[in-house]
Amino acid sequence: MQEDFLHYVWQHQYFDKTDLRTTNGETITVLKPGLHNHDAGPDFLNARLHLGEVEWNGAVEIHLRASDWHRHQHQHDLKYDQVILHVVLHADEPVRRTNGSEVPALVLEGRLAPELLGRYQQLLTETPALPCAPLLAQVPVIARVMMVERTLLERVEQKAATLEALHQHLGGDWEATAYHALLAAFGFKKNTEPLQRLAKALPLPVLRRHRHDRRQLEALLFGQAGFLTENDENRHDLFVADLRAEYEFLVHKYQLKAAALAPHDWNFLRLRPANFPPVRLAQLAAVLHARPALFDALLTAQDVLTLEQFFAAPVSEYWQGHTRPGRAGKVPHQLGRSSAHLLITNVVVPLRVAYARHIGQPELVEQAVTLLTQLPAERNAITDTYDLLGFQHRTAADSQGLLALHNGYCQPRQCLRCAIGSRILQPKPVLR
Repeated sequence: MQEDFLHYVWQHQYFDKTDLRTTNGETITVLKPGLHNHDAGPDFLNARLHLGEVEWNGAVEIHLRASDWHRHQHQHDLKYDQVILHVVLHADEPVRRTNGSEVPALVLEGRLAPELLGRYQQLLTETPALPCAPLLAQVPVIARVMMVERTLLERVEQKAATLEALHQHLGGDWEATAYHALLAAFGFKKNTEPLQRLAKALPLPVLRRHRHDRRQLEALLFGQAGFLTENDENRHDLFVADLRAEYEFLVHKYQLKAAALAPHDWNFLRLRPANFPPVRLAQLAAVLHARPALFDALLTAQDVLTLEQFFAAPVSEYWQGHTRPGRAGKVPHQLGRSSAHLLITNVVVPLRVAYARHIGQPELVEQAVTLLTQLPAERNAITDTYDLLGFQHRTAADSQGLLALHNGYCQPRQCLRCAIGSRILQPKPVLR
């Protein structure tokens, strides 16, 4: 058993309260279990109890064994002097505050229903990707839907918080925030890290001066990415030679050479040619050239179709026939719809939520999340698992919620924090 299970039991008062007494024989009446504390200090704050005839207000600390109090050094910590009740599974020794006074203890051993313990152990030991899969029949569909909606918002808020931190780091510049976020997202996981570095290596103020000139824009992007270095593939390619010459002039002008990446910084392994980093850079260059005001456009687009058109800028003629500098190959002339949908999911929606939080307009959060309901559902091994178990999966909003449910609750076995797990563990009413 894990200690968080006892937290769950105390929070919901799922134990037998018949003749509730401390280890010293005082009667206990729980008026208020307190607020679960996830920061440093006792586990529950602002609890209200009757111990004997006296009402107490304070904290509750919970351990599997009473001796954990000493193992965690609480006897020397003034924060724990406010504890009015020590709730334990096993009382193996008395514990005291820093002033030497004994902390009353409640023992839960023997007060937990075998059925509750059995369901908890089953959640801990089940091996499927979804631990509660064998018990899902006990959970109404509406409870699953509400949990996925909750995890969707958690996922969007987490992404937005990352962009808020980036916005602060960039000195409160939303255009720069959009630029950095877009470049990172164009890595589509495999090359996210080098594209994050490229955003730093090619500052937006420099890029802004040359956005109108596609040749200079591509020279800066491909040069700083390290793809204009002469090699056997591109040595006789006149287009690449021209970009290289332009890059050498610009990199000297802006003193950017030290920050440039190298070809080996990029990942080509197990990627189709259409997903090669140079192809993505060409698509990115097309978007940056055609859409000079990134943040405003991403913020004001009214629907998914408008955003699809925003990302559908055609690449220049050379990159319509090359997968990397000097290597010919057939590639898409513009970013595909599925890739655009990923950018909407991972850039546009979080960016709008971050901005809504920044200006204090929560109604804009709902508008941003609504974009996800206009996108088709994502399909991967994780979402397929939940599909087979009967979870609703019709739009990208469902997909994002299911991914958050998997990563934040099912995979780390955080069943006690999950509304579905709580529903399974909820004691069944006794029929009389």
